Amino acid sequence: MKQSEFLNMVMPFKDKVFRFSKRLLVSTEEAEDATQELFLKLWKNREKISSYKNVEAFAMTMTKNYCFDRLKSKQASNLSLVHSNYKENGTSLDKKTELSDSVSIVHQLIAKLPEQQRMIIQLRDVEQYEYEEIGKMLDIKQTAVRVALSRARKTIREQLIKQHNYGIN
Repeated sequence: MKQSEFLNMVMPFKDKVFRFSKRLLVSTEEAEDATQELFLKLWKNREKISSYKNVEAFAMTMTKNYCFDRLKSKQASNLSLVHSNYKENGTSLDKKTELSDSVSIVHQLIAKLPEQQRMIIQLRDVEQYEYEEIGKMLDIKQTAVRVALSRARKTIREQLIKQHNYGIN
């Protein structure tokens, strides 16, 4: 496989790989390293990957596994889940502060979810993958993906309502 063919195959989902890595790892630098490592592995195995039906799903699975390995390693003892993918322009400072606080609260609530629910929220709500694709990436049934996503959203919704009604965590 030529380099141009390889790039045409993998470049459309490079940003998704980075965002997923950033969701799982603590910093932009860690996510960049993970993304670079993934694409290096894909390049080394470029002859094999062309046989896969869904190279993107395969790459996302590899990303998940790599990030988990990093999180489990001794070097990564200080890593945690973060995500800052939200930008808002053209609103008042009060509104920006309120929105920023709400986004921060949602991030905190997501961080408190079980690991599988965090990944499913990232893959479905941020990356816009289909349930079937998420199931393949995480090696679980499609119905389990739907149930976990529903439970995660319900938990976040309930906690947000409680927070807005009472102003406490």
